[in-house]
Amino acid sequence: MDAPLAYLVPIMAEKQNPNYKVIAENRRARFDYFIESDLEVGIVLTGSEVKSLRTGQSNIADSYASVEGGELWLINSYIAAYKQAGVFGHEERRRRKLLVSRKELARLWQAIGREGMTLVPLVMYFNDRGRVKLKIGVAKGKKVADKRATEATRDWNRQKQRLLKQG
Repeated sequence: MDAPLAYLVPIMAEKQNPNYKVIAENRRARFDYFIESDLEVGIVLTGSEVKSLRTGQSNIADSYASVEGGELWLINSYIAAYKQAGVFGHEERRRRKLLVSRKELARLWQAIGREGMTLVPLVMYFNDRGRVKLKIGVAKGKKVADKRATEATRDWNRQKQRLLKQG
């Protein structure tokens, strides 16, 4: 028997990176919008903001991104004040600059120029190098009927899984 030995080698799960950590997630975004594409961008933060993010005190659910003056900005995101910073702290809901290449900025500008498109933050996280990154999505708003259809499809898929599990 000259069968390959590949089936004998145990498949090992990929190791999780200890530095990767989700800080804040906008779960409502996928319910309220059709996400057409997404993009990882950097974010300009102060020291007290990073310290506060390490404790997990932030919210991006009510925020959005906007192209203004040739730059990309994150508006209305919440990062809690870091108490140990004292007078050197930060404003909790300040506008934060997002770091993106000129090519990507031009693509985003064209995308939001179309009717009904917006830039929605999806998730904020520490990447494998320990840097804060933000994943933003180019999205189109859903109508009420679209939301119902999405919910009905999700419920039907859950019901199918239950039936397959039982049978």
